[in-house]
Amino acid sequence: MAHFPCISLHHLMVDKQRSIGLQYYTNKLIDEKAKALFLAKWSDEHQMIYIPNRKENLRSIYTTFKGIAWINGKNFFTKRAKKPQDNPVLSLENKRTQARPKDYRQCPESYLQKLELRRYALSTANAYIAHFEAFINHYKTKPLEEINDIDINNYLMELNRKALSTSYLNQAINSIKFYFEVVLDMPNRFYKIDRPRKKESLPKVISKAEVAAIIQCTNNIKHKCIVSLLYSAGLRRSELLNLRITDIDSKRMIITVRDGKGGKDRNTLLSKLVLADLRQYFKAYRPKIYLFEGQNNEQYSSTSVKNIIHRASKKAKIKKVITPHMLRHSFATHLLENGTNLRYIQELLGHSSTRTTEIYTHVAMNNIKNIKSPLDTLY
Repeated sequence: MAHFPCISLHHLMVDKQRSIGLQYYTNKLIDEKAKALFLAKWSDEHQMIYIPNRKENLRSIYTTFKGIAWINGKNFFTKRAKKPQDNPVLSLENKRTQARPKDYRQCPESYLQKLELRRYALSTANAYIAHFEAFINHYKTKPLEEINDIDINNYLMELNRKALSTSYLNQAINSIKFYFEVVLDMPNRFYKIDRPRKKESLPKVISKAEVAAIIQCTNNIKHKCIVSLLYSAGLRRSELLNLRITDIDSKRMIITVRDGKGGKDRNTLLSKLVLADLRQYFKAYRPKIYLFEGQNNEQYSSTSVKNIIHRASKKAKIKKVITPHMLRHSFATHLLENGTNLRYIQELLGHSSTRTTEIYTHVAMNNIKNIKSPLDTLY
């Protein structure tokens, strides 16, 4: 069938009506067959023939072009739905009942329901809602079904002119695509969105001596364990806060990280030194559920972790601004410098691809130290 002409199917929204677009190189026979389809019309905006999006019309496309053209539905059909992430059940009830100004346009109920059904992380769901509400309030007087591809791109151009970060722009795009592609079930809808080029920033890393100084300058055994675990196990801040007492396996000397980024579980290292400190901490604080708890046995706060590191690094007279994630970056870089295989580091960090982990090769100093500057060879 490789010699057959190809017709690509696309989701279109024409005159507030969901439609099937037929995109192909001009061909007299296909033109005649396409124009004969039920309620077929030409779209100047999309430069293709389209028909109403109905099951019987979709079937008629396959019947009409059987033996004449190959139908490419890659950009049309919904991919098999992913299994909902094993995150806690998401409730967005506070978003539904939140007080808003009279003229404020709230996120559609269908949008909230899809986020809940797919069990998005609460932080992601809140970001999507905020971005999408900013978008629909930009076109406050325009019905949602009338917002078209030009409107989307004009809005993104305005954001781009504000010199916002690449991650902000990408999240805005994702929130809009979520509505059209997931909520309205129009995968790969026929709009052209150019994503901003991602800035290739190197991870910020500190030396082993600086890590040791920060740990030594913590105020108490609880704070010491928090900083030590972030570094010694390569944990994200959220992963540390989600650790339960049962996730520490002293017999196998591993820590089980549950519901990491992307809803993935993994095992990482349990340091002997950290284990000794954890036993001392446990006797003093007696946590009930989470390894680190705040008042009334509630989960420890993200801000508290940030403040612990800020105070300890200041006390250690380190002039750089140290963040919790820098300890994770340093963990990976120091392992690489010690000769640990990149594939093992990938597993410990929970990266899906070695490409993500490879960025640490750019900051590892073990090979660079052996290279002499040409200036040093002049004299």
